[in-house]
Amino acid sequence: MGSDTGGSRYLEIAEALRQSILSGEHPVGARLPSESDLAAHWSVSRGTVRQAVGLLASEGLIGSRQGARRVVLRQERRHSFQQLNSFAQWAQAMGCEVSSLILSRTTRPASAEEASRLGVAPDSEVLYVVRVRRLDGEPVMVERTAYTEWVAPVVRALPDDVVSIMNSIAENAGIVAHYGEHLIDAVAAGSEDARLLRVRRASPLLRQRHLTNTAAGRPIEWTDDRYRAGSVAFSVSNSAAAAPLERQAGPEVTRGPSGD
Repeated sequence: MGSDTGGSRYLEIAEALRQSILSGEHPVGARLPSESDLAAHWSVSRGTVRQAVGLLASEGLIGSRQGARRVVLRQERRHSFQQLNSFAQWAQAMGCEVSSLILSRTTRPASAEEASRLGVAPDSEVLYVVRVRRLDGEPVMVERTAYTEWVAPVVRALPDDVVSIMNSIAENAGIVAHYGEHLIDAVAAGSEDARLLRVRRASPLLRQRHLTNTAAGRPIEWTDDRYRAGSVAFSVSNSAAAAPLERQAGPEVTRGPSGD
């Protein structure tokens, strides 16, 4: 047990509870110990415990009702980039009920970034699609996608509630994604994101932008996906065998820490 000192104490408690949930020690549907019991176990104030469980509630791991013992709502949803899976394929593999709703489909000139990413001439027409993705009925992601002109007719023909556009265009038109490039960062929720994801304006969102290509390298889509905080964790595995970091200095050379 530690003392209730330092502003990061609640982060330590939150991480310990998070790991106990992810390991199955506290399975979905189980109740966490009471705030009093947790405070006694960690030798901290109940206020510190409230900060810790409040953080887990904001991530969606436990119930958000205060006062009563918190219920574990789910374990971590982890999305790996080792395989190129659609959102729907990943969610279904996780045992989640996935649904989607297309909010708009607009044919317009490509932006400078879209034209660059998709390898088309500036002001070429793209089909711009905005839709909301849900897991177990909960809105978790807003997807904004620019489709190249050769893909657009197939996407236009899909119903608004299509679960997976990528799966559908593969089945209906033989347009199959083989390669993806992903960029991940954090952004603040604007008014539209906040409304669609049911969060406060300026709340942090996890953004994943990705370019999808066919096996021949032909671009299919450039997408900006914005996830509600705590709804998904991305997993990336690294290997020195896949991209070796060669260091050729002989044993007689002594080097300090490098910046890489």
